Amino acid sequence: MWQIARRPRWIAALILALAIAASFAALGQWQLSRSLEGGEITESQSEAVVELDAVATAQEPLDFVTTGQSVTFTAELVPGDYVVLSDRRNSAGTGYWVVGHGLEPSGASIAIALGWAASTDAAASAIARLEASPPSSTVTGRLLPTESPQQSDFEEGVRSALAVSELVNVWAEVPGGTYGGYVVSFDAPAGLEAIDSPPPSTEVSLNLLNVFYAVEWVVFAGFAVFLWYRLVRDVWEEERDDLLVDAAVD
Repeated sequence: MWQIARRPRWIAALILALAIAASFAALGQWQLSRSLEGGEITESQSEAVVELDAVATAQEPLDFVTTGQSVTFTAELVPGDYVVLSDRRNSAGTGYWVVGHGLEPSGASIAIALGWAASTDAAASAIARLEASPPSSTVTGRLLPTESPQQSDFEEGVRSALAVSELVNVWAEVPGGTYGGYVVSFDAPAGLEAIDSPPPSTEVSLNLLNVFYAVEWVVFAGFAVFLWYRLVRDVWEEERDDLLVDAAVD
């Protein structure tokens, strides 16, 4: 069989098969690298405080890579626009978030989770203090994507999700657009506890669909070489059978 494989046309066919196999293998490697995307943000990157407008823009959705980023910005809390969210877990248990309406000098709005309270009374007292004496206009915290509104919130008359799309209908005025996420403040005002805000996970997660595609490309690469072998073998078997027939006739 290998005498047939050394014929010029089959050598050329082998070169072509190897080129195709190499192309398929390269595609498989590329697909595998795609399956690892999304785990490249390190904790040191997320914990390095950057300006909010450097990683996010009002009226634009947050990029995946900015989720969990530590940011700083200047914003005044709008009186009367505080919202209390229920069923929010913290290190001390389940309680309430006090969320403020931050208004940047540019006019853009951002939801700020200011702190956690164990009861509605504690949350109301903290809001009264904030109304009487607003905190510093410089806010530092973790940028997170908006949550989805929950139907039960409307039915029961309470809110538990920090949904920006809902807050814009609650706030008195939104003059310059709204950010597509919210910021959990690292420092809680008086009467509230700091909200637990751990760094985003740095583990690399596999995209199983891309892994499957990568395996497919490797299989195709092997099949290209196998197809060449099968064709050479078929020719060899056909010529061998012809020789046996000729020998029998003689």
